[in-house]
Amino acid sequence: MESGPKTALISVYDKSGLENFARRLKKLQFKIISTGNTAQFLRDHGIEVTEVSEYTGFPEILGGRVKTLHPKIHGGILGRGMDYGQRTTDNGPTGEIDPIELVVVNLYPFESTPTIENIDIGGPTMLRGAAKNYESVTAVCNPADYDRVAGALEKGDVSLEMRKELAGKVFALTARYEKAIAEFFGQQTTDNGQWTNNENKDFRSVVRQLRYGENPHQRASFHKADDAELFWNPPLQGKELSYNN
Repeated sequence: MESGPKTALISVYDKSGLENFARRLKKLQFKIISTGNTAQFLRDHGIEVTEVSEYTGFPEILGGRVKTLHPKIHGGILGRGMDYGQRTTDNGPTGEIDPIELVVVNLYPFESTPTIENIDIGGPTMLRGAAKNYESVTAVCNPADYDRVAGALEKGDVSLEMRKELAGKVFALTARYEKAIAEFFGQQTTDNGQWTNNENKDFRSVVRQLRYGENPHQRASFHKADDAELFWNPPLQGKELSYNN
């Protein structure tokens, strides 16, 4: 990572622990750029933030469906240190794409609430770009990692080993996320890991993702036939249902 002032991009659905983490970043002189609800949350807690639309010069469109899909964001995430000095594109110099060293993103809750609008596009794209470029960028997808990342930054920087570990967590998350979406659209995996269409057309509607399948490492969903009446009562107490429950 380069020395000097650094930039963090923060866009999260789950805001657990975010206030304290952002305050620690500010003490480290990070510039924070953020989106919609996350930016408002930070401002409400007295934390200075730059809206993504202000940073890119391009407003959110389509009711917020498109806000971070911009070359200034992804060029900043995917660029390597040697590229920043050139700041060029195929169409010539841009002079505006600065590095983004820290990407803090968690995703719309598709797994617990499987709807089309909860299919996150920008979040996985930013996380995957940051994870791919882990040699230069720290990707954080889980609030449980805020403290250790902030601690590492306060001691100097996040080590390459930790950045690689965090990148692995990103790809594990996005793989699970995409699998849940595929199952929502009626795709299932066979015993040899290949994807296939679900031939039982009556069970294409996913009502809820279950806690896990027959074993903890497997996924499972609660489905209903398209023409069936549905009776679903969430648990009154205790953990969410698993396949075995």
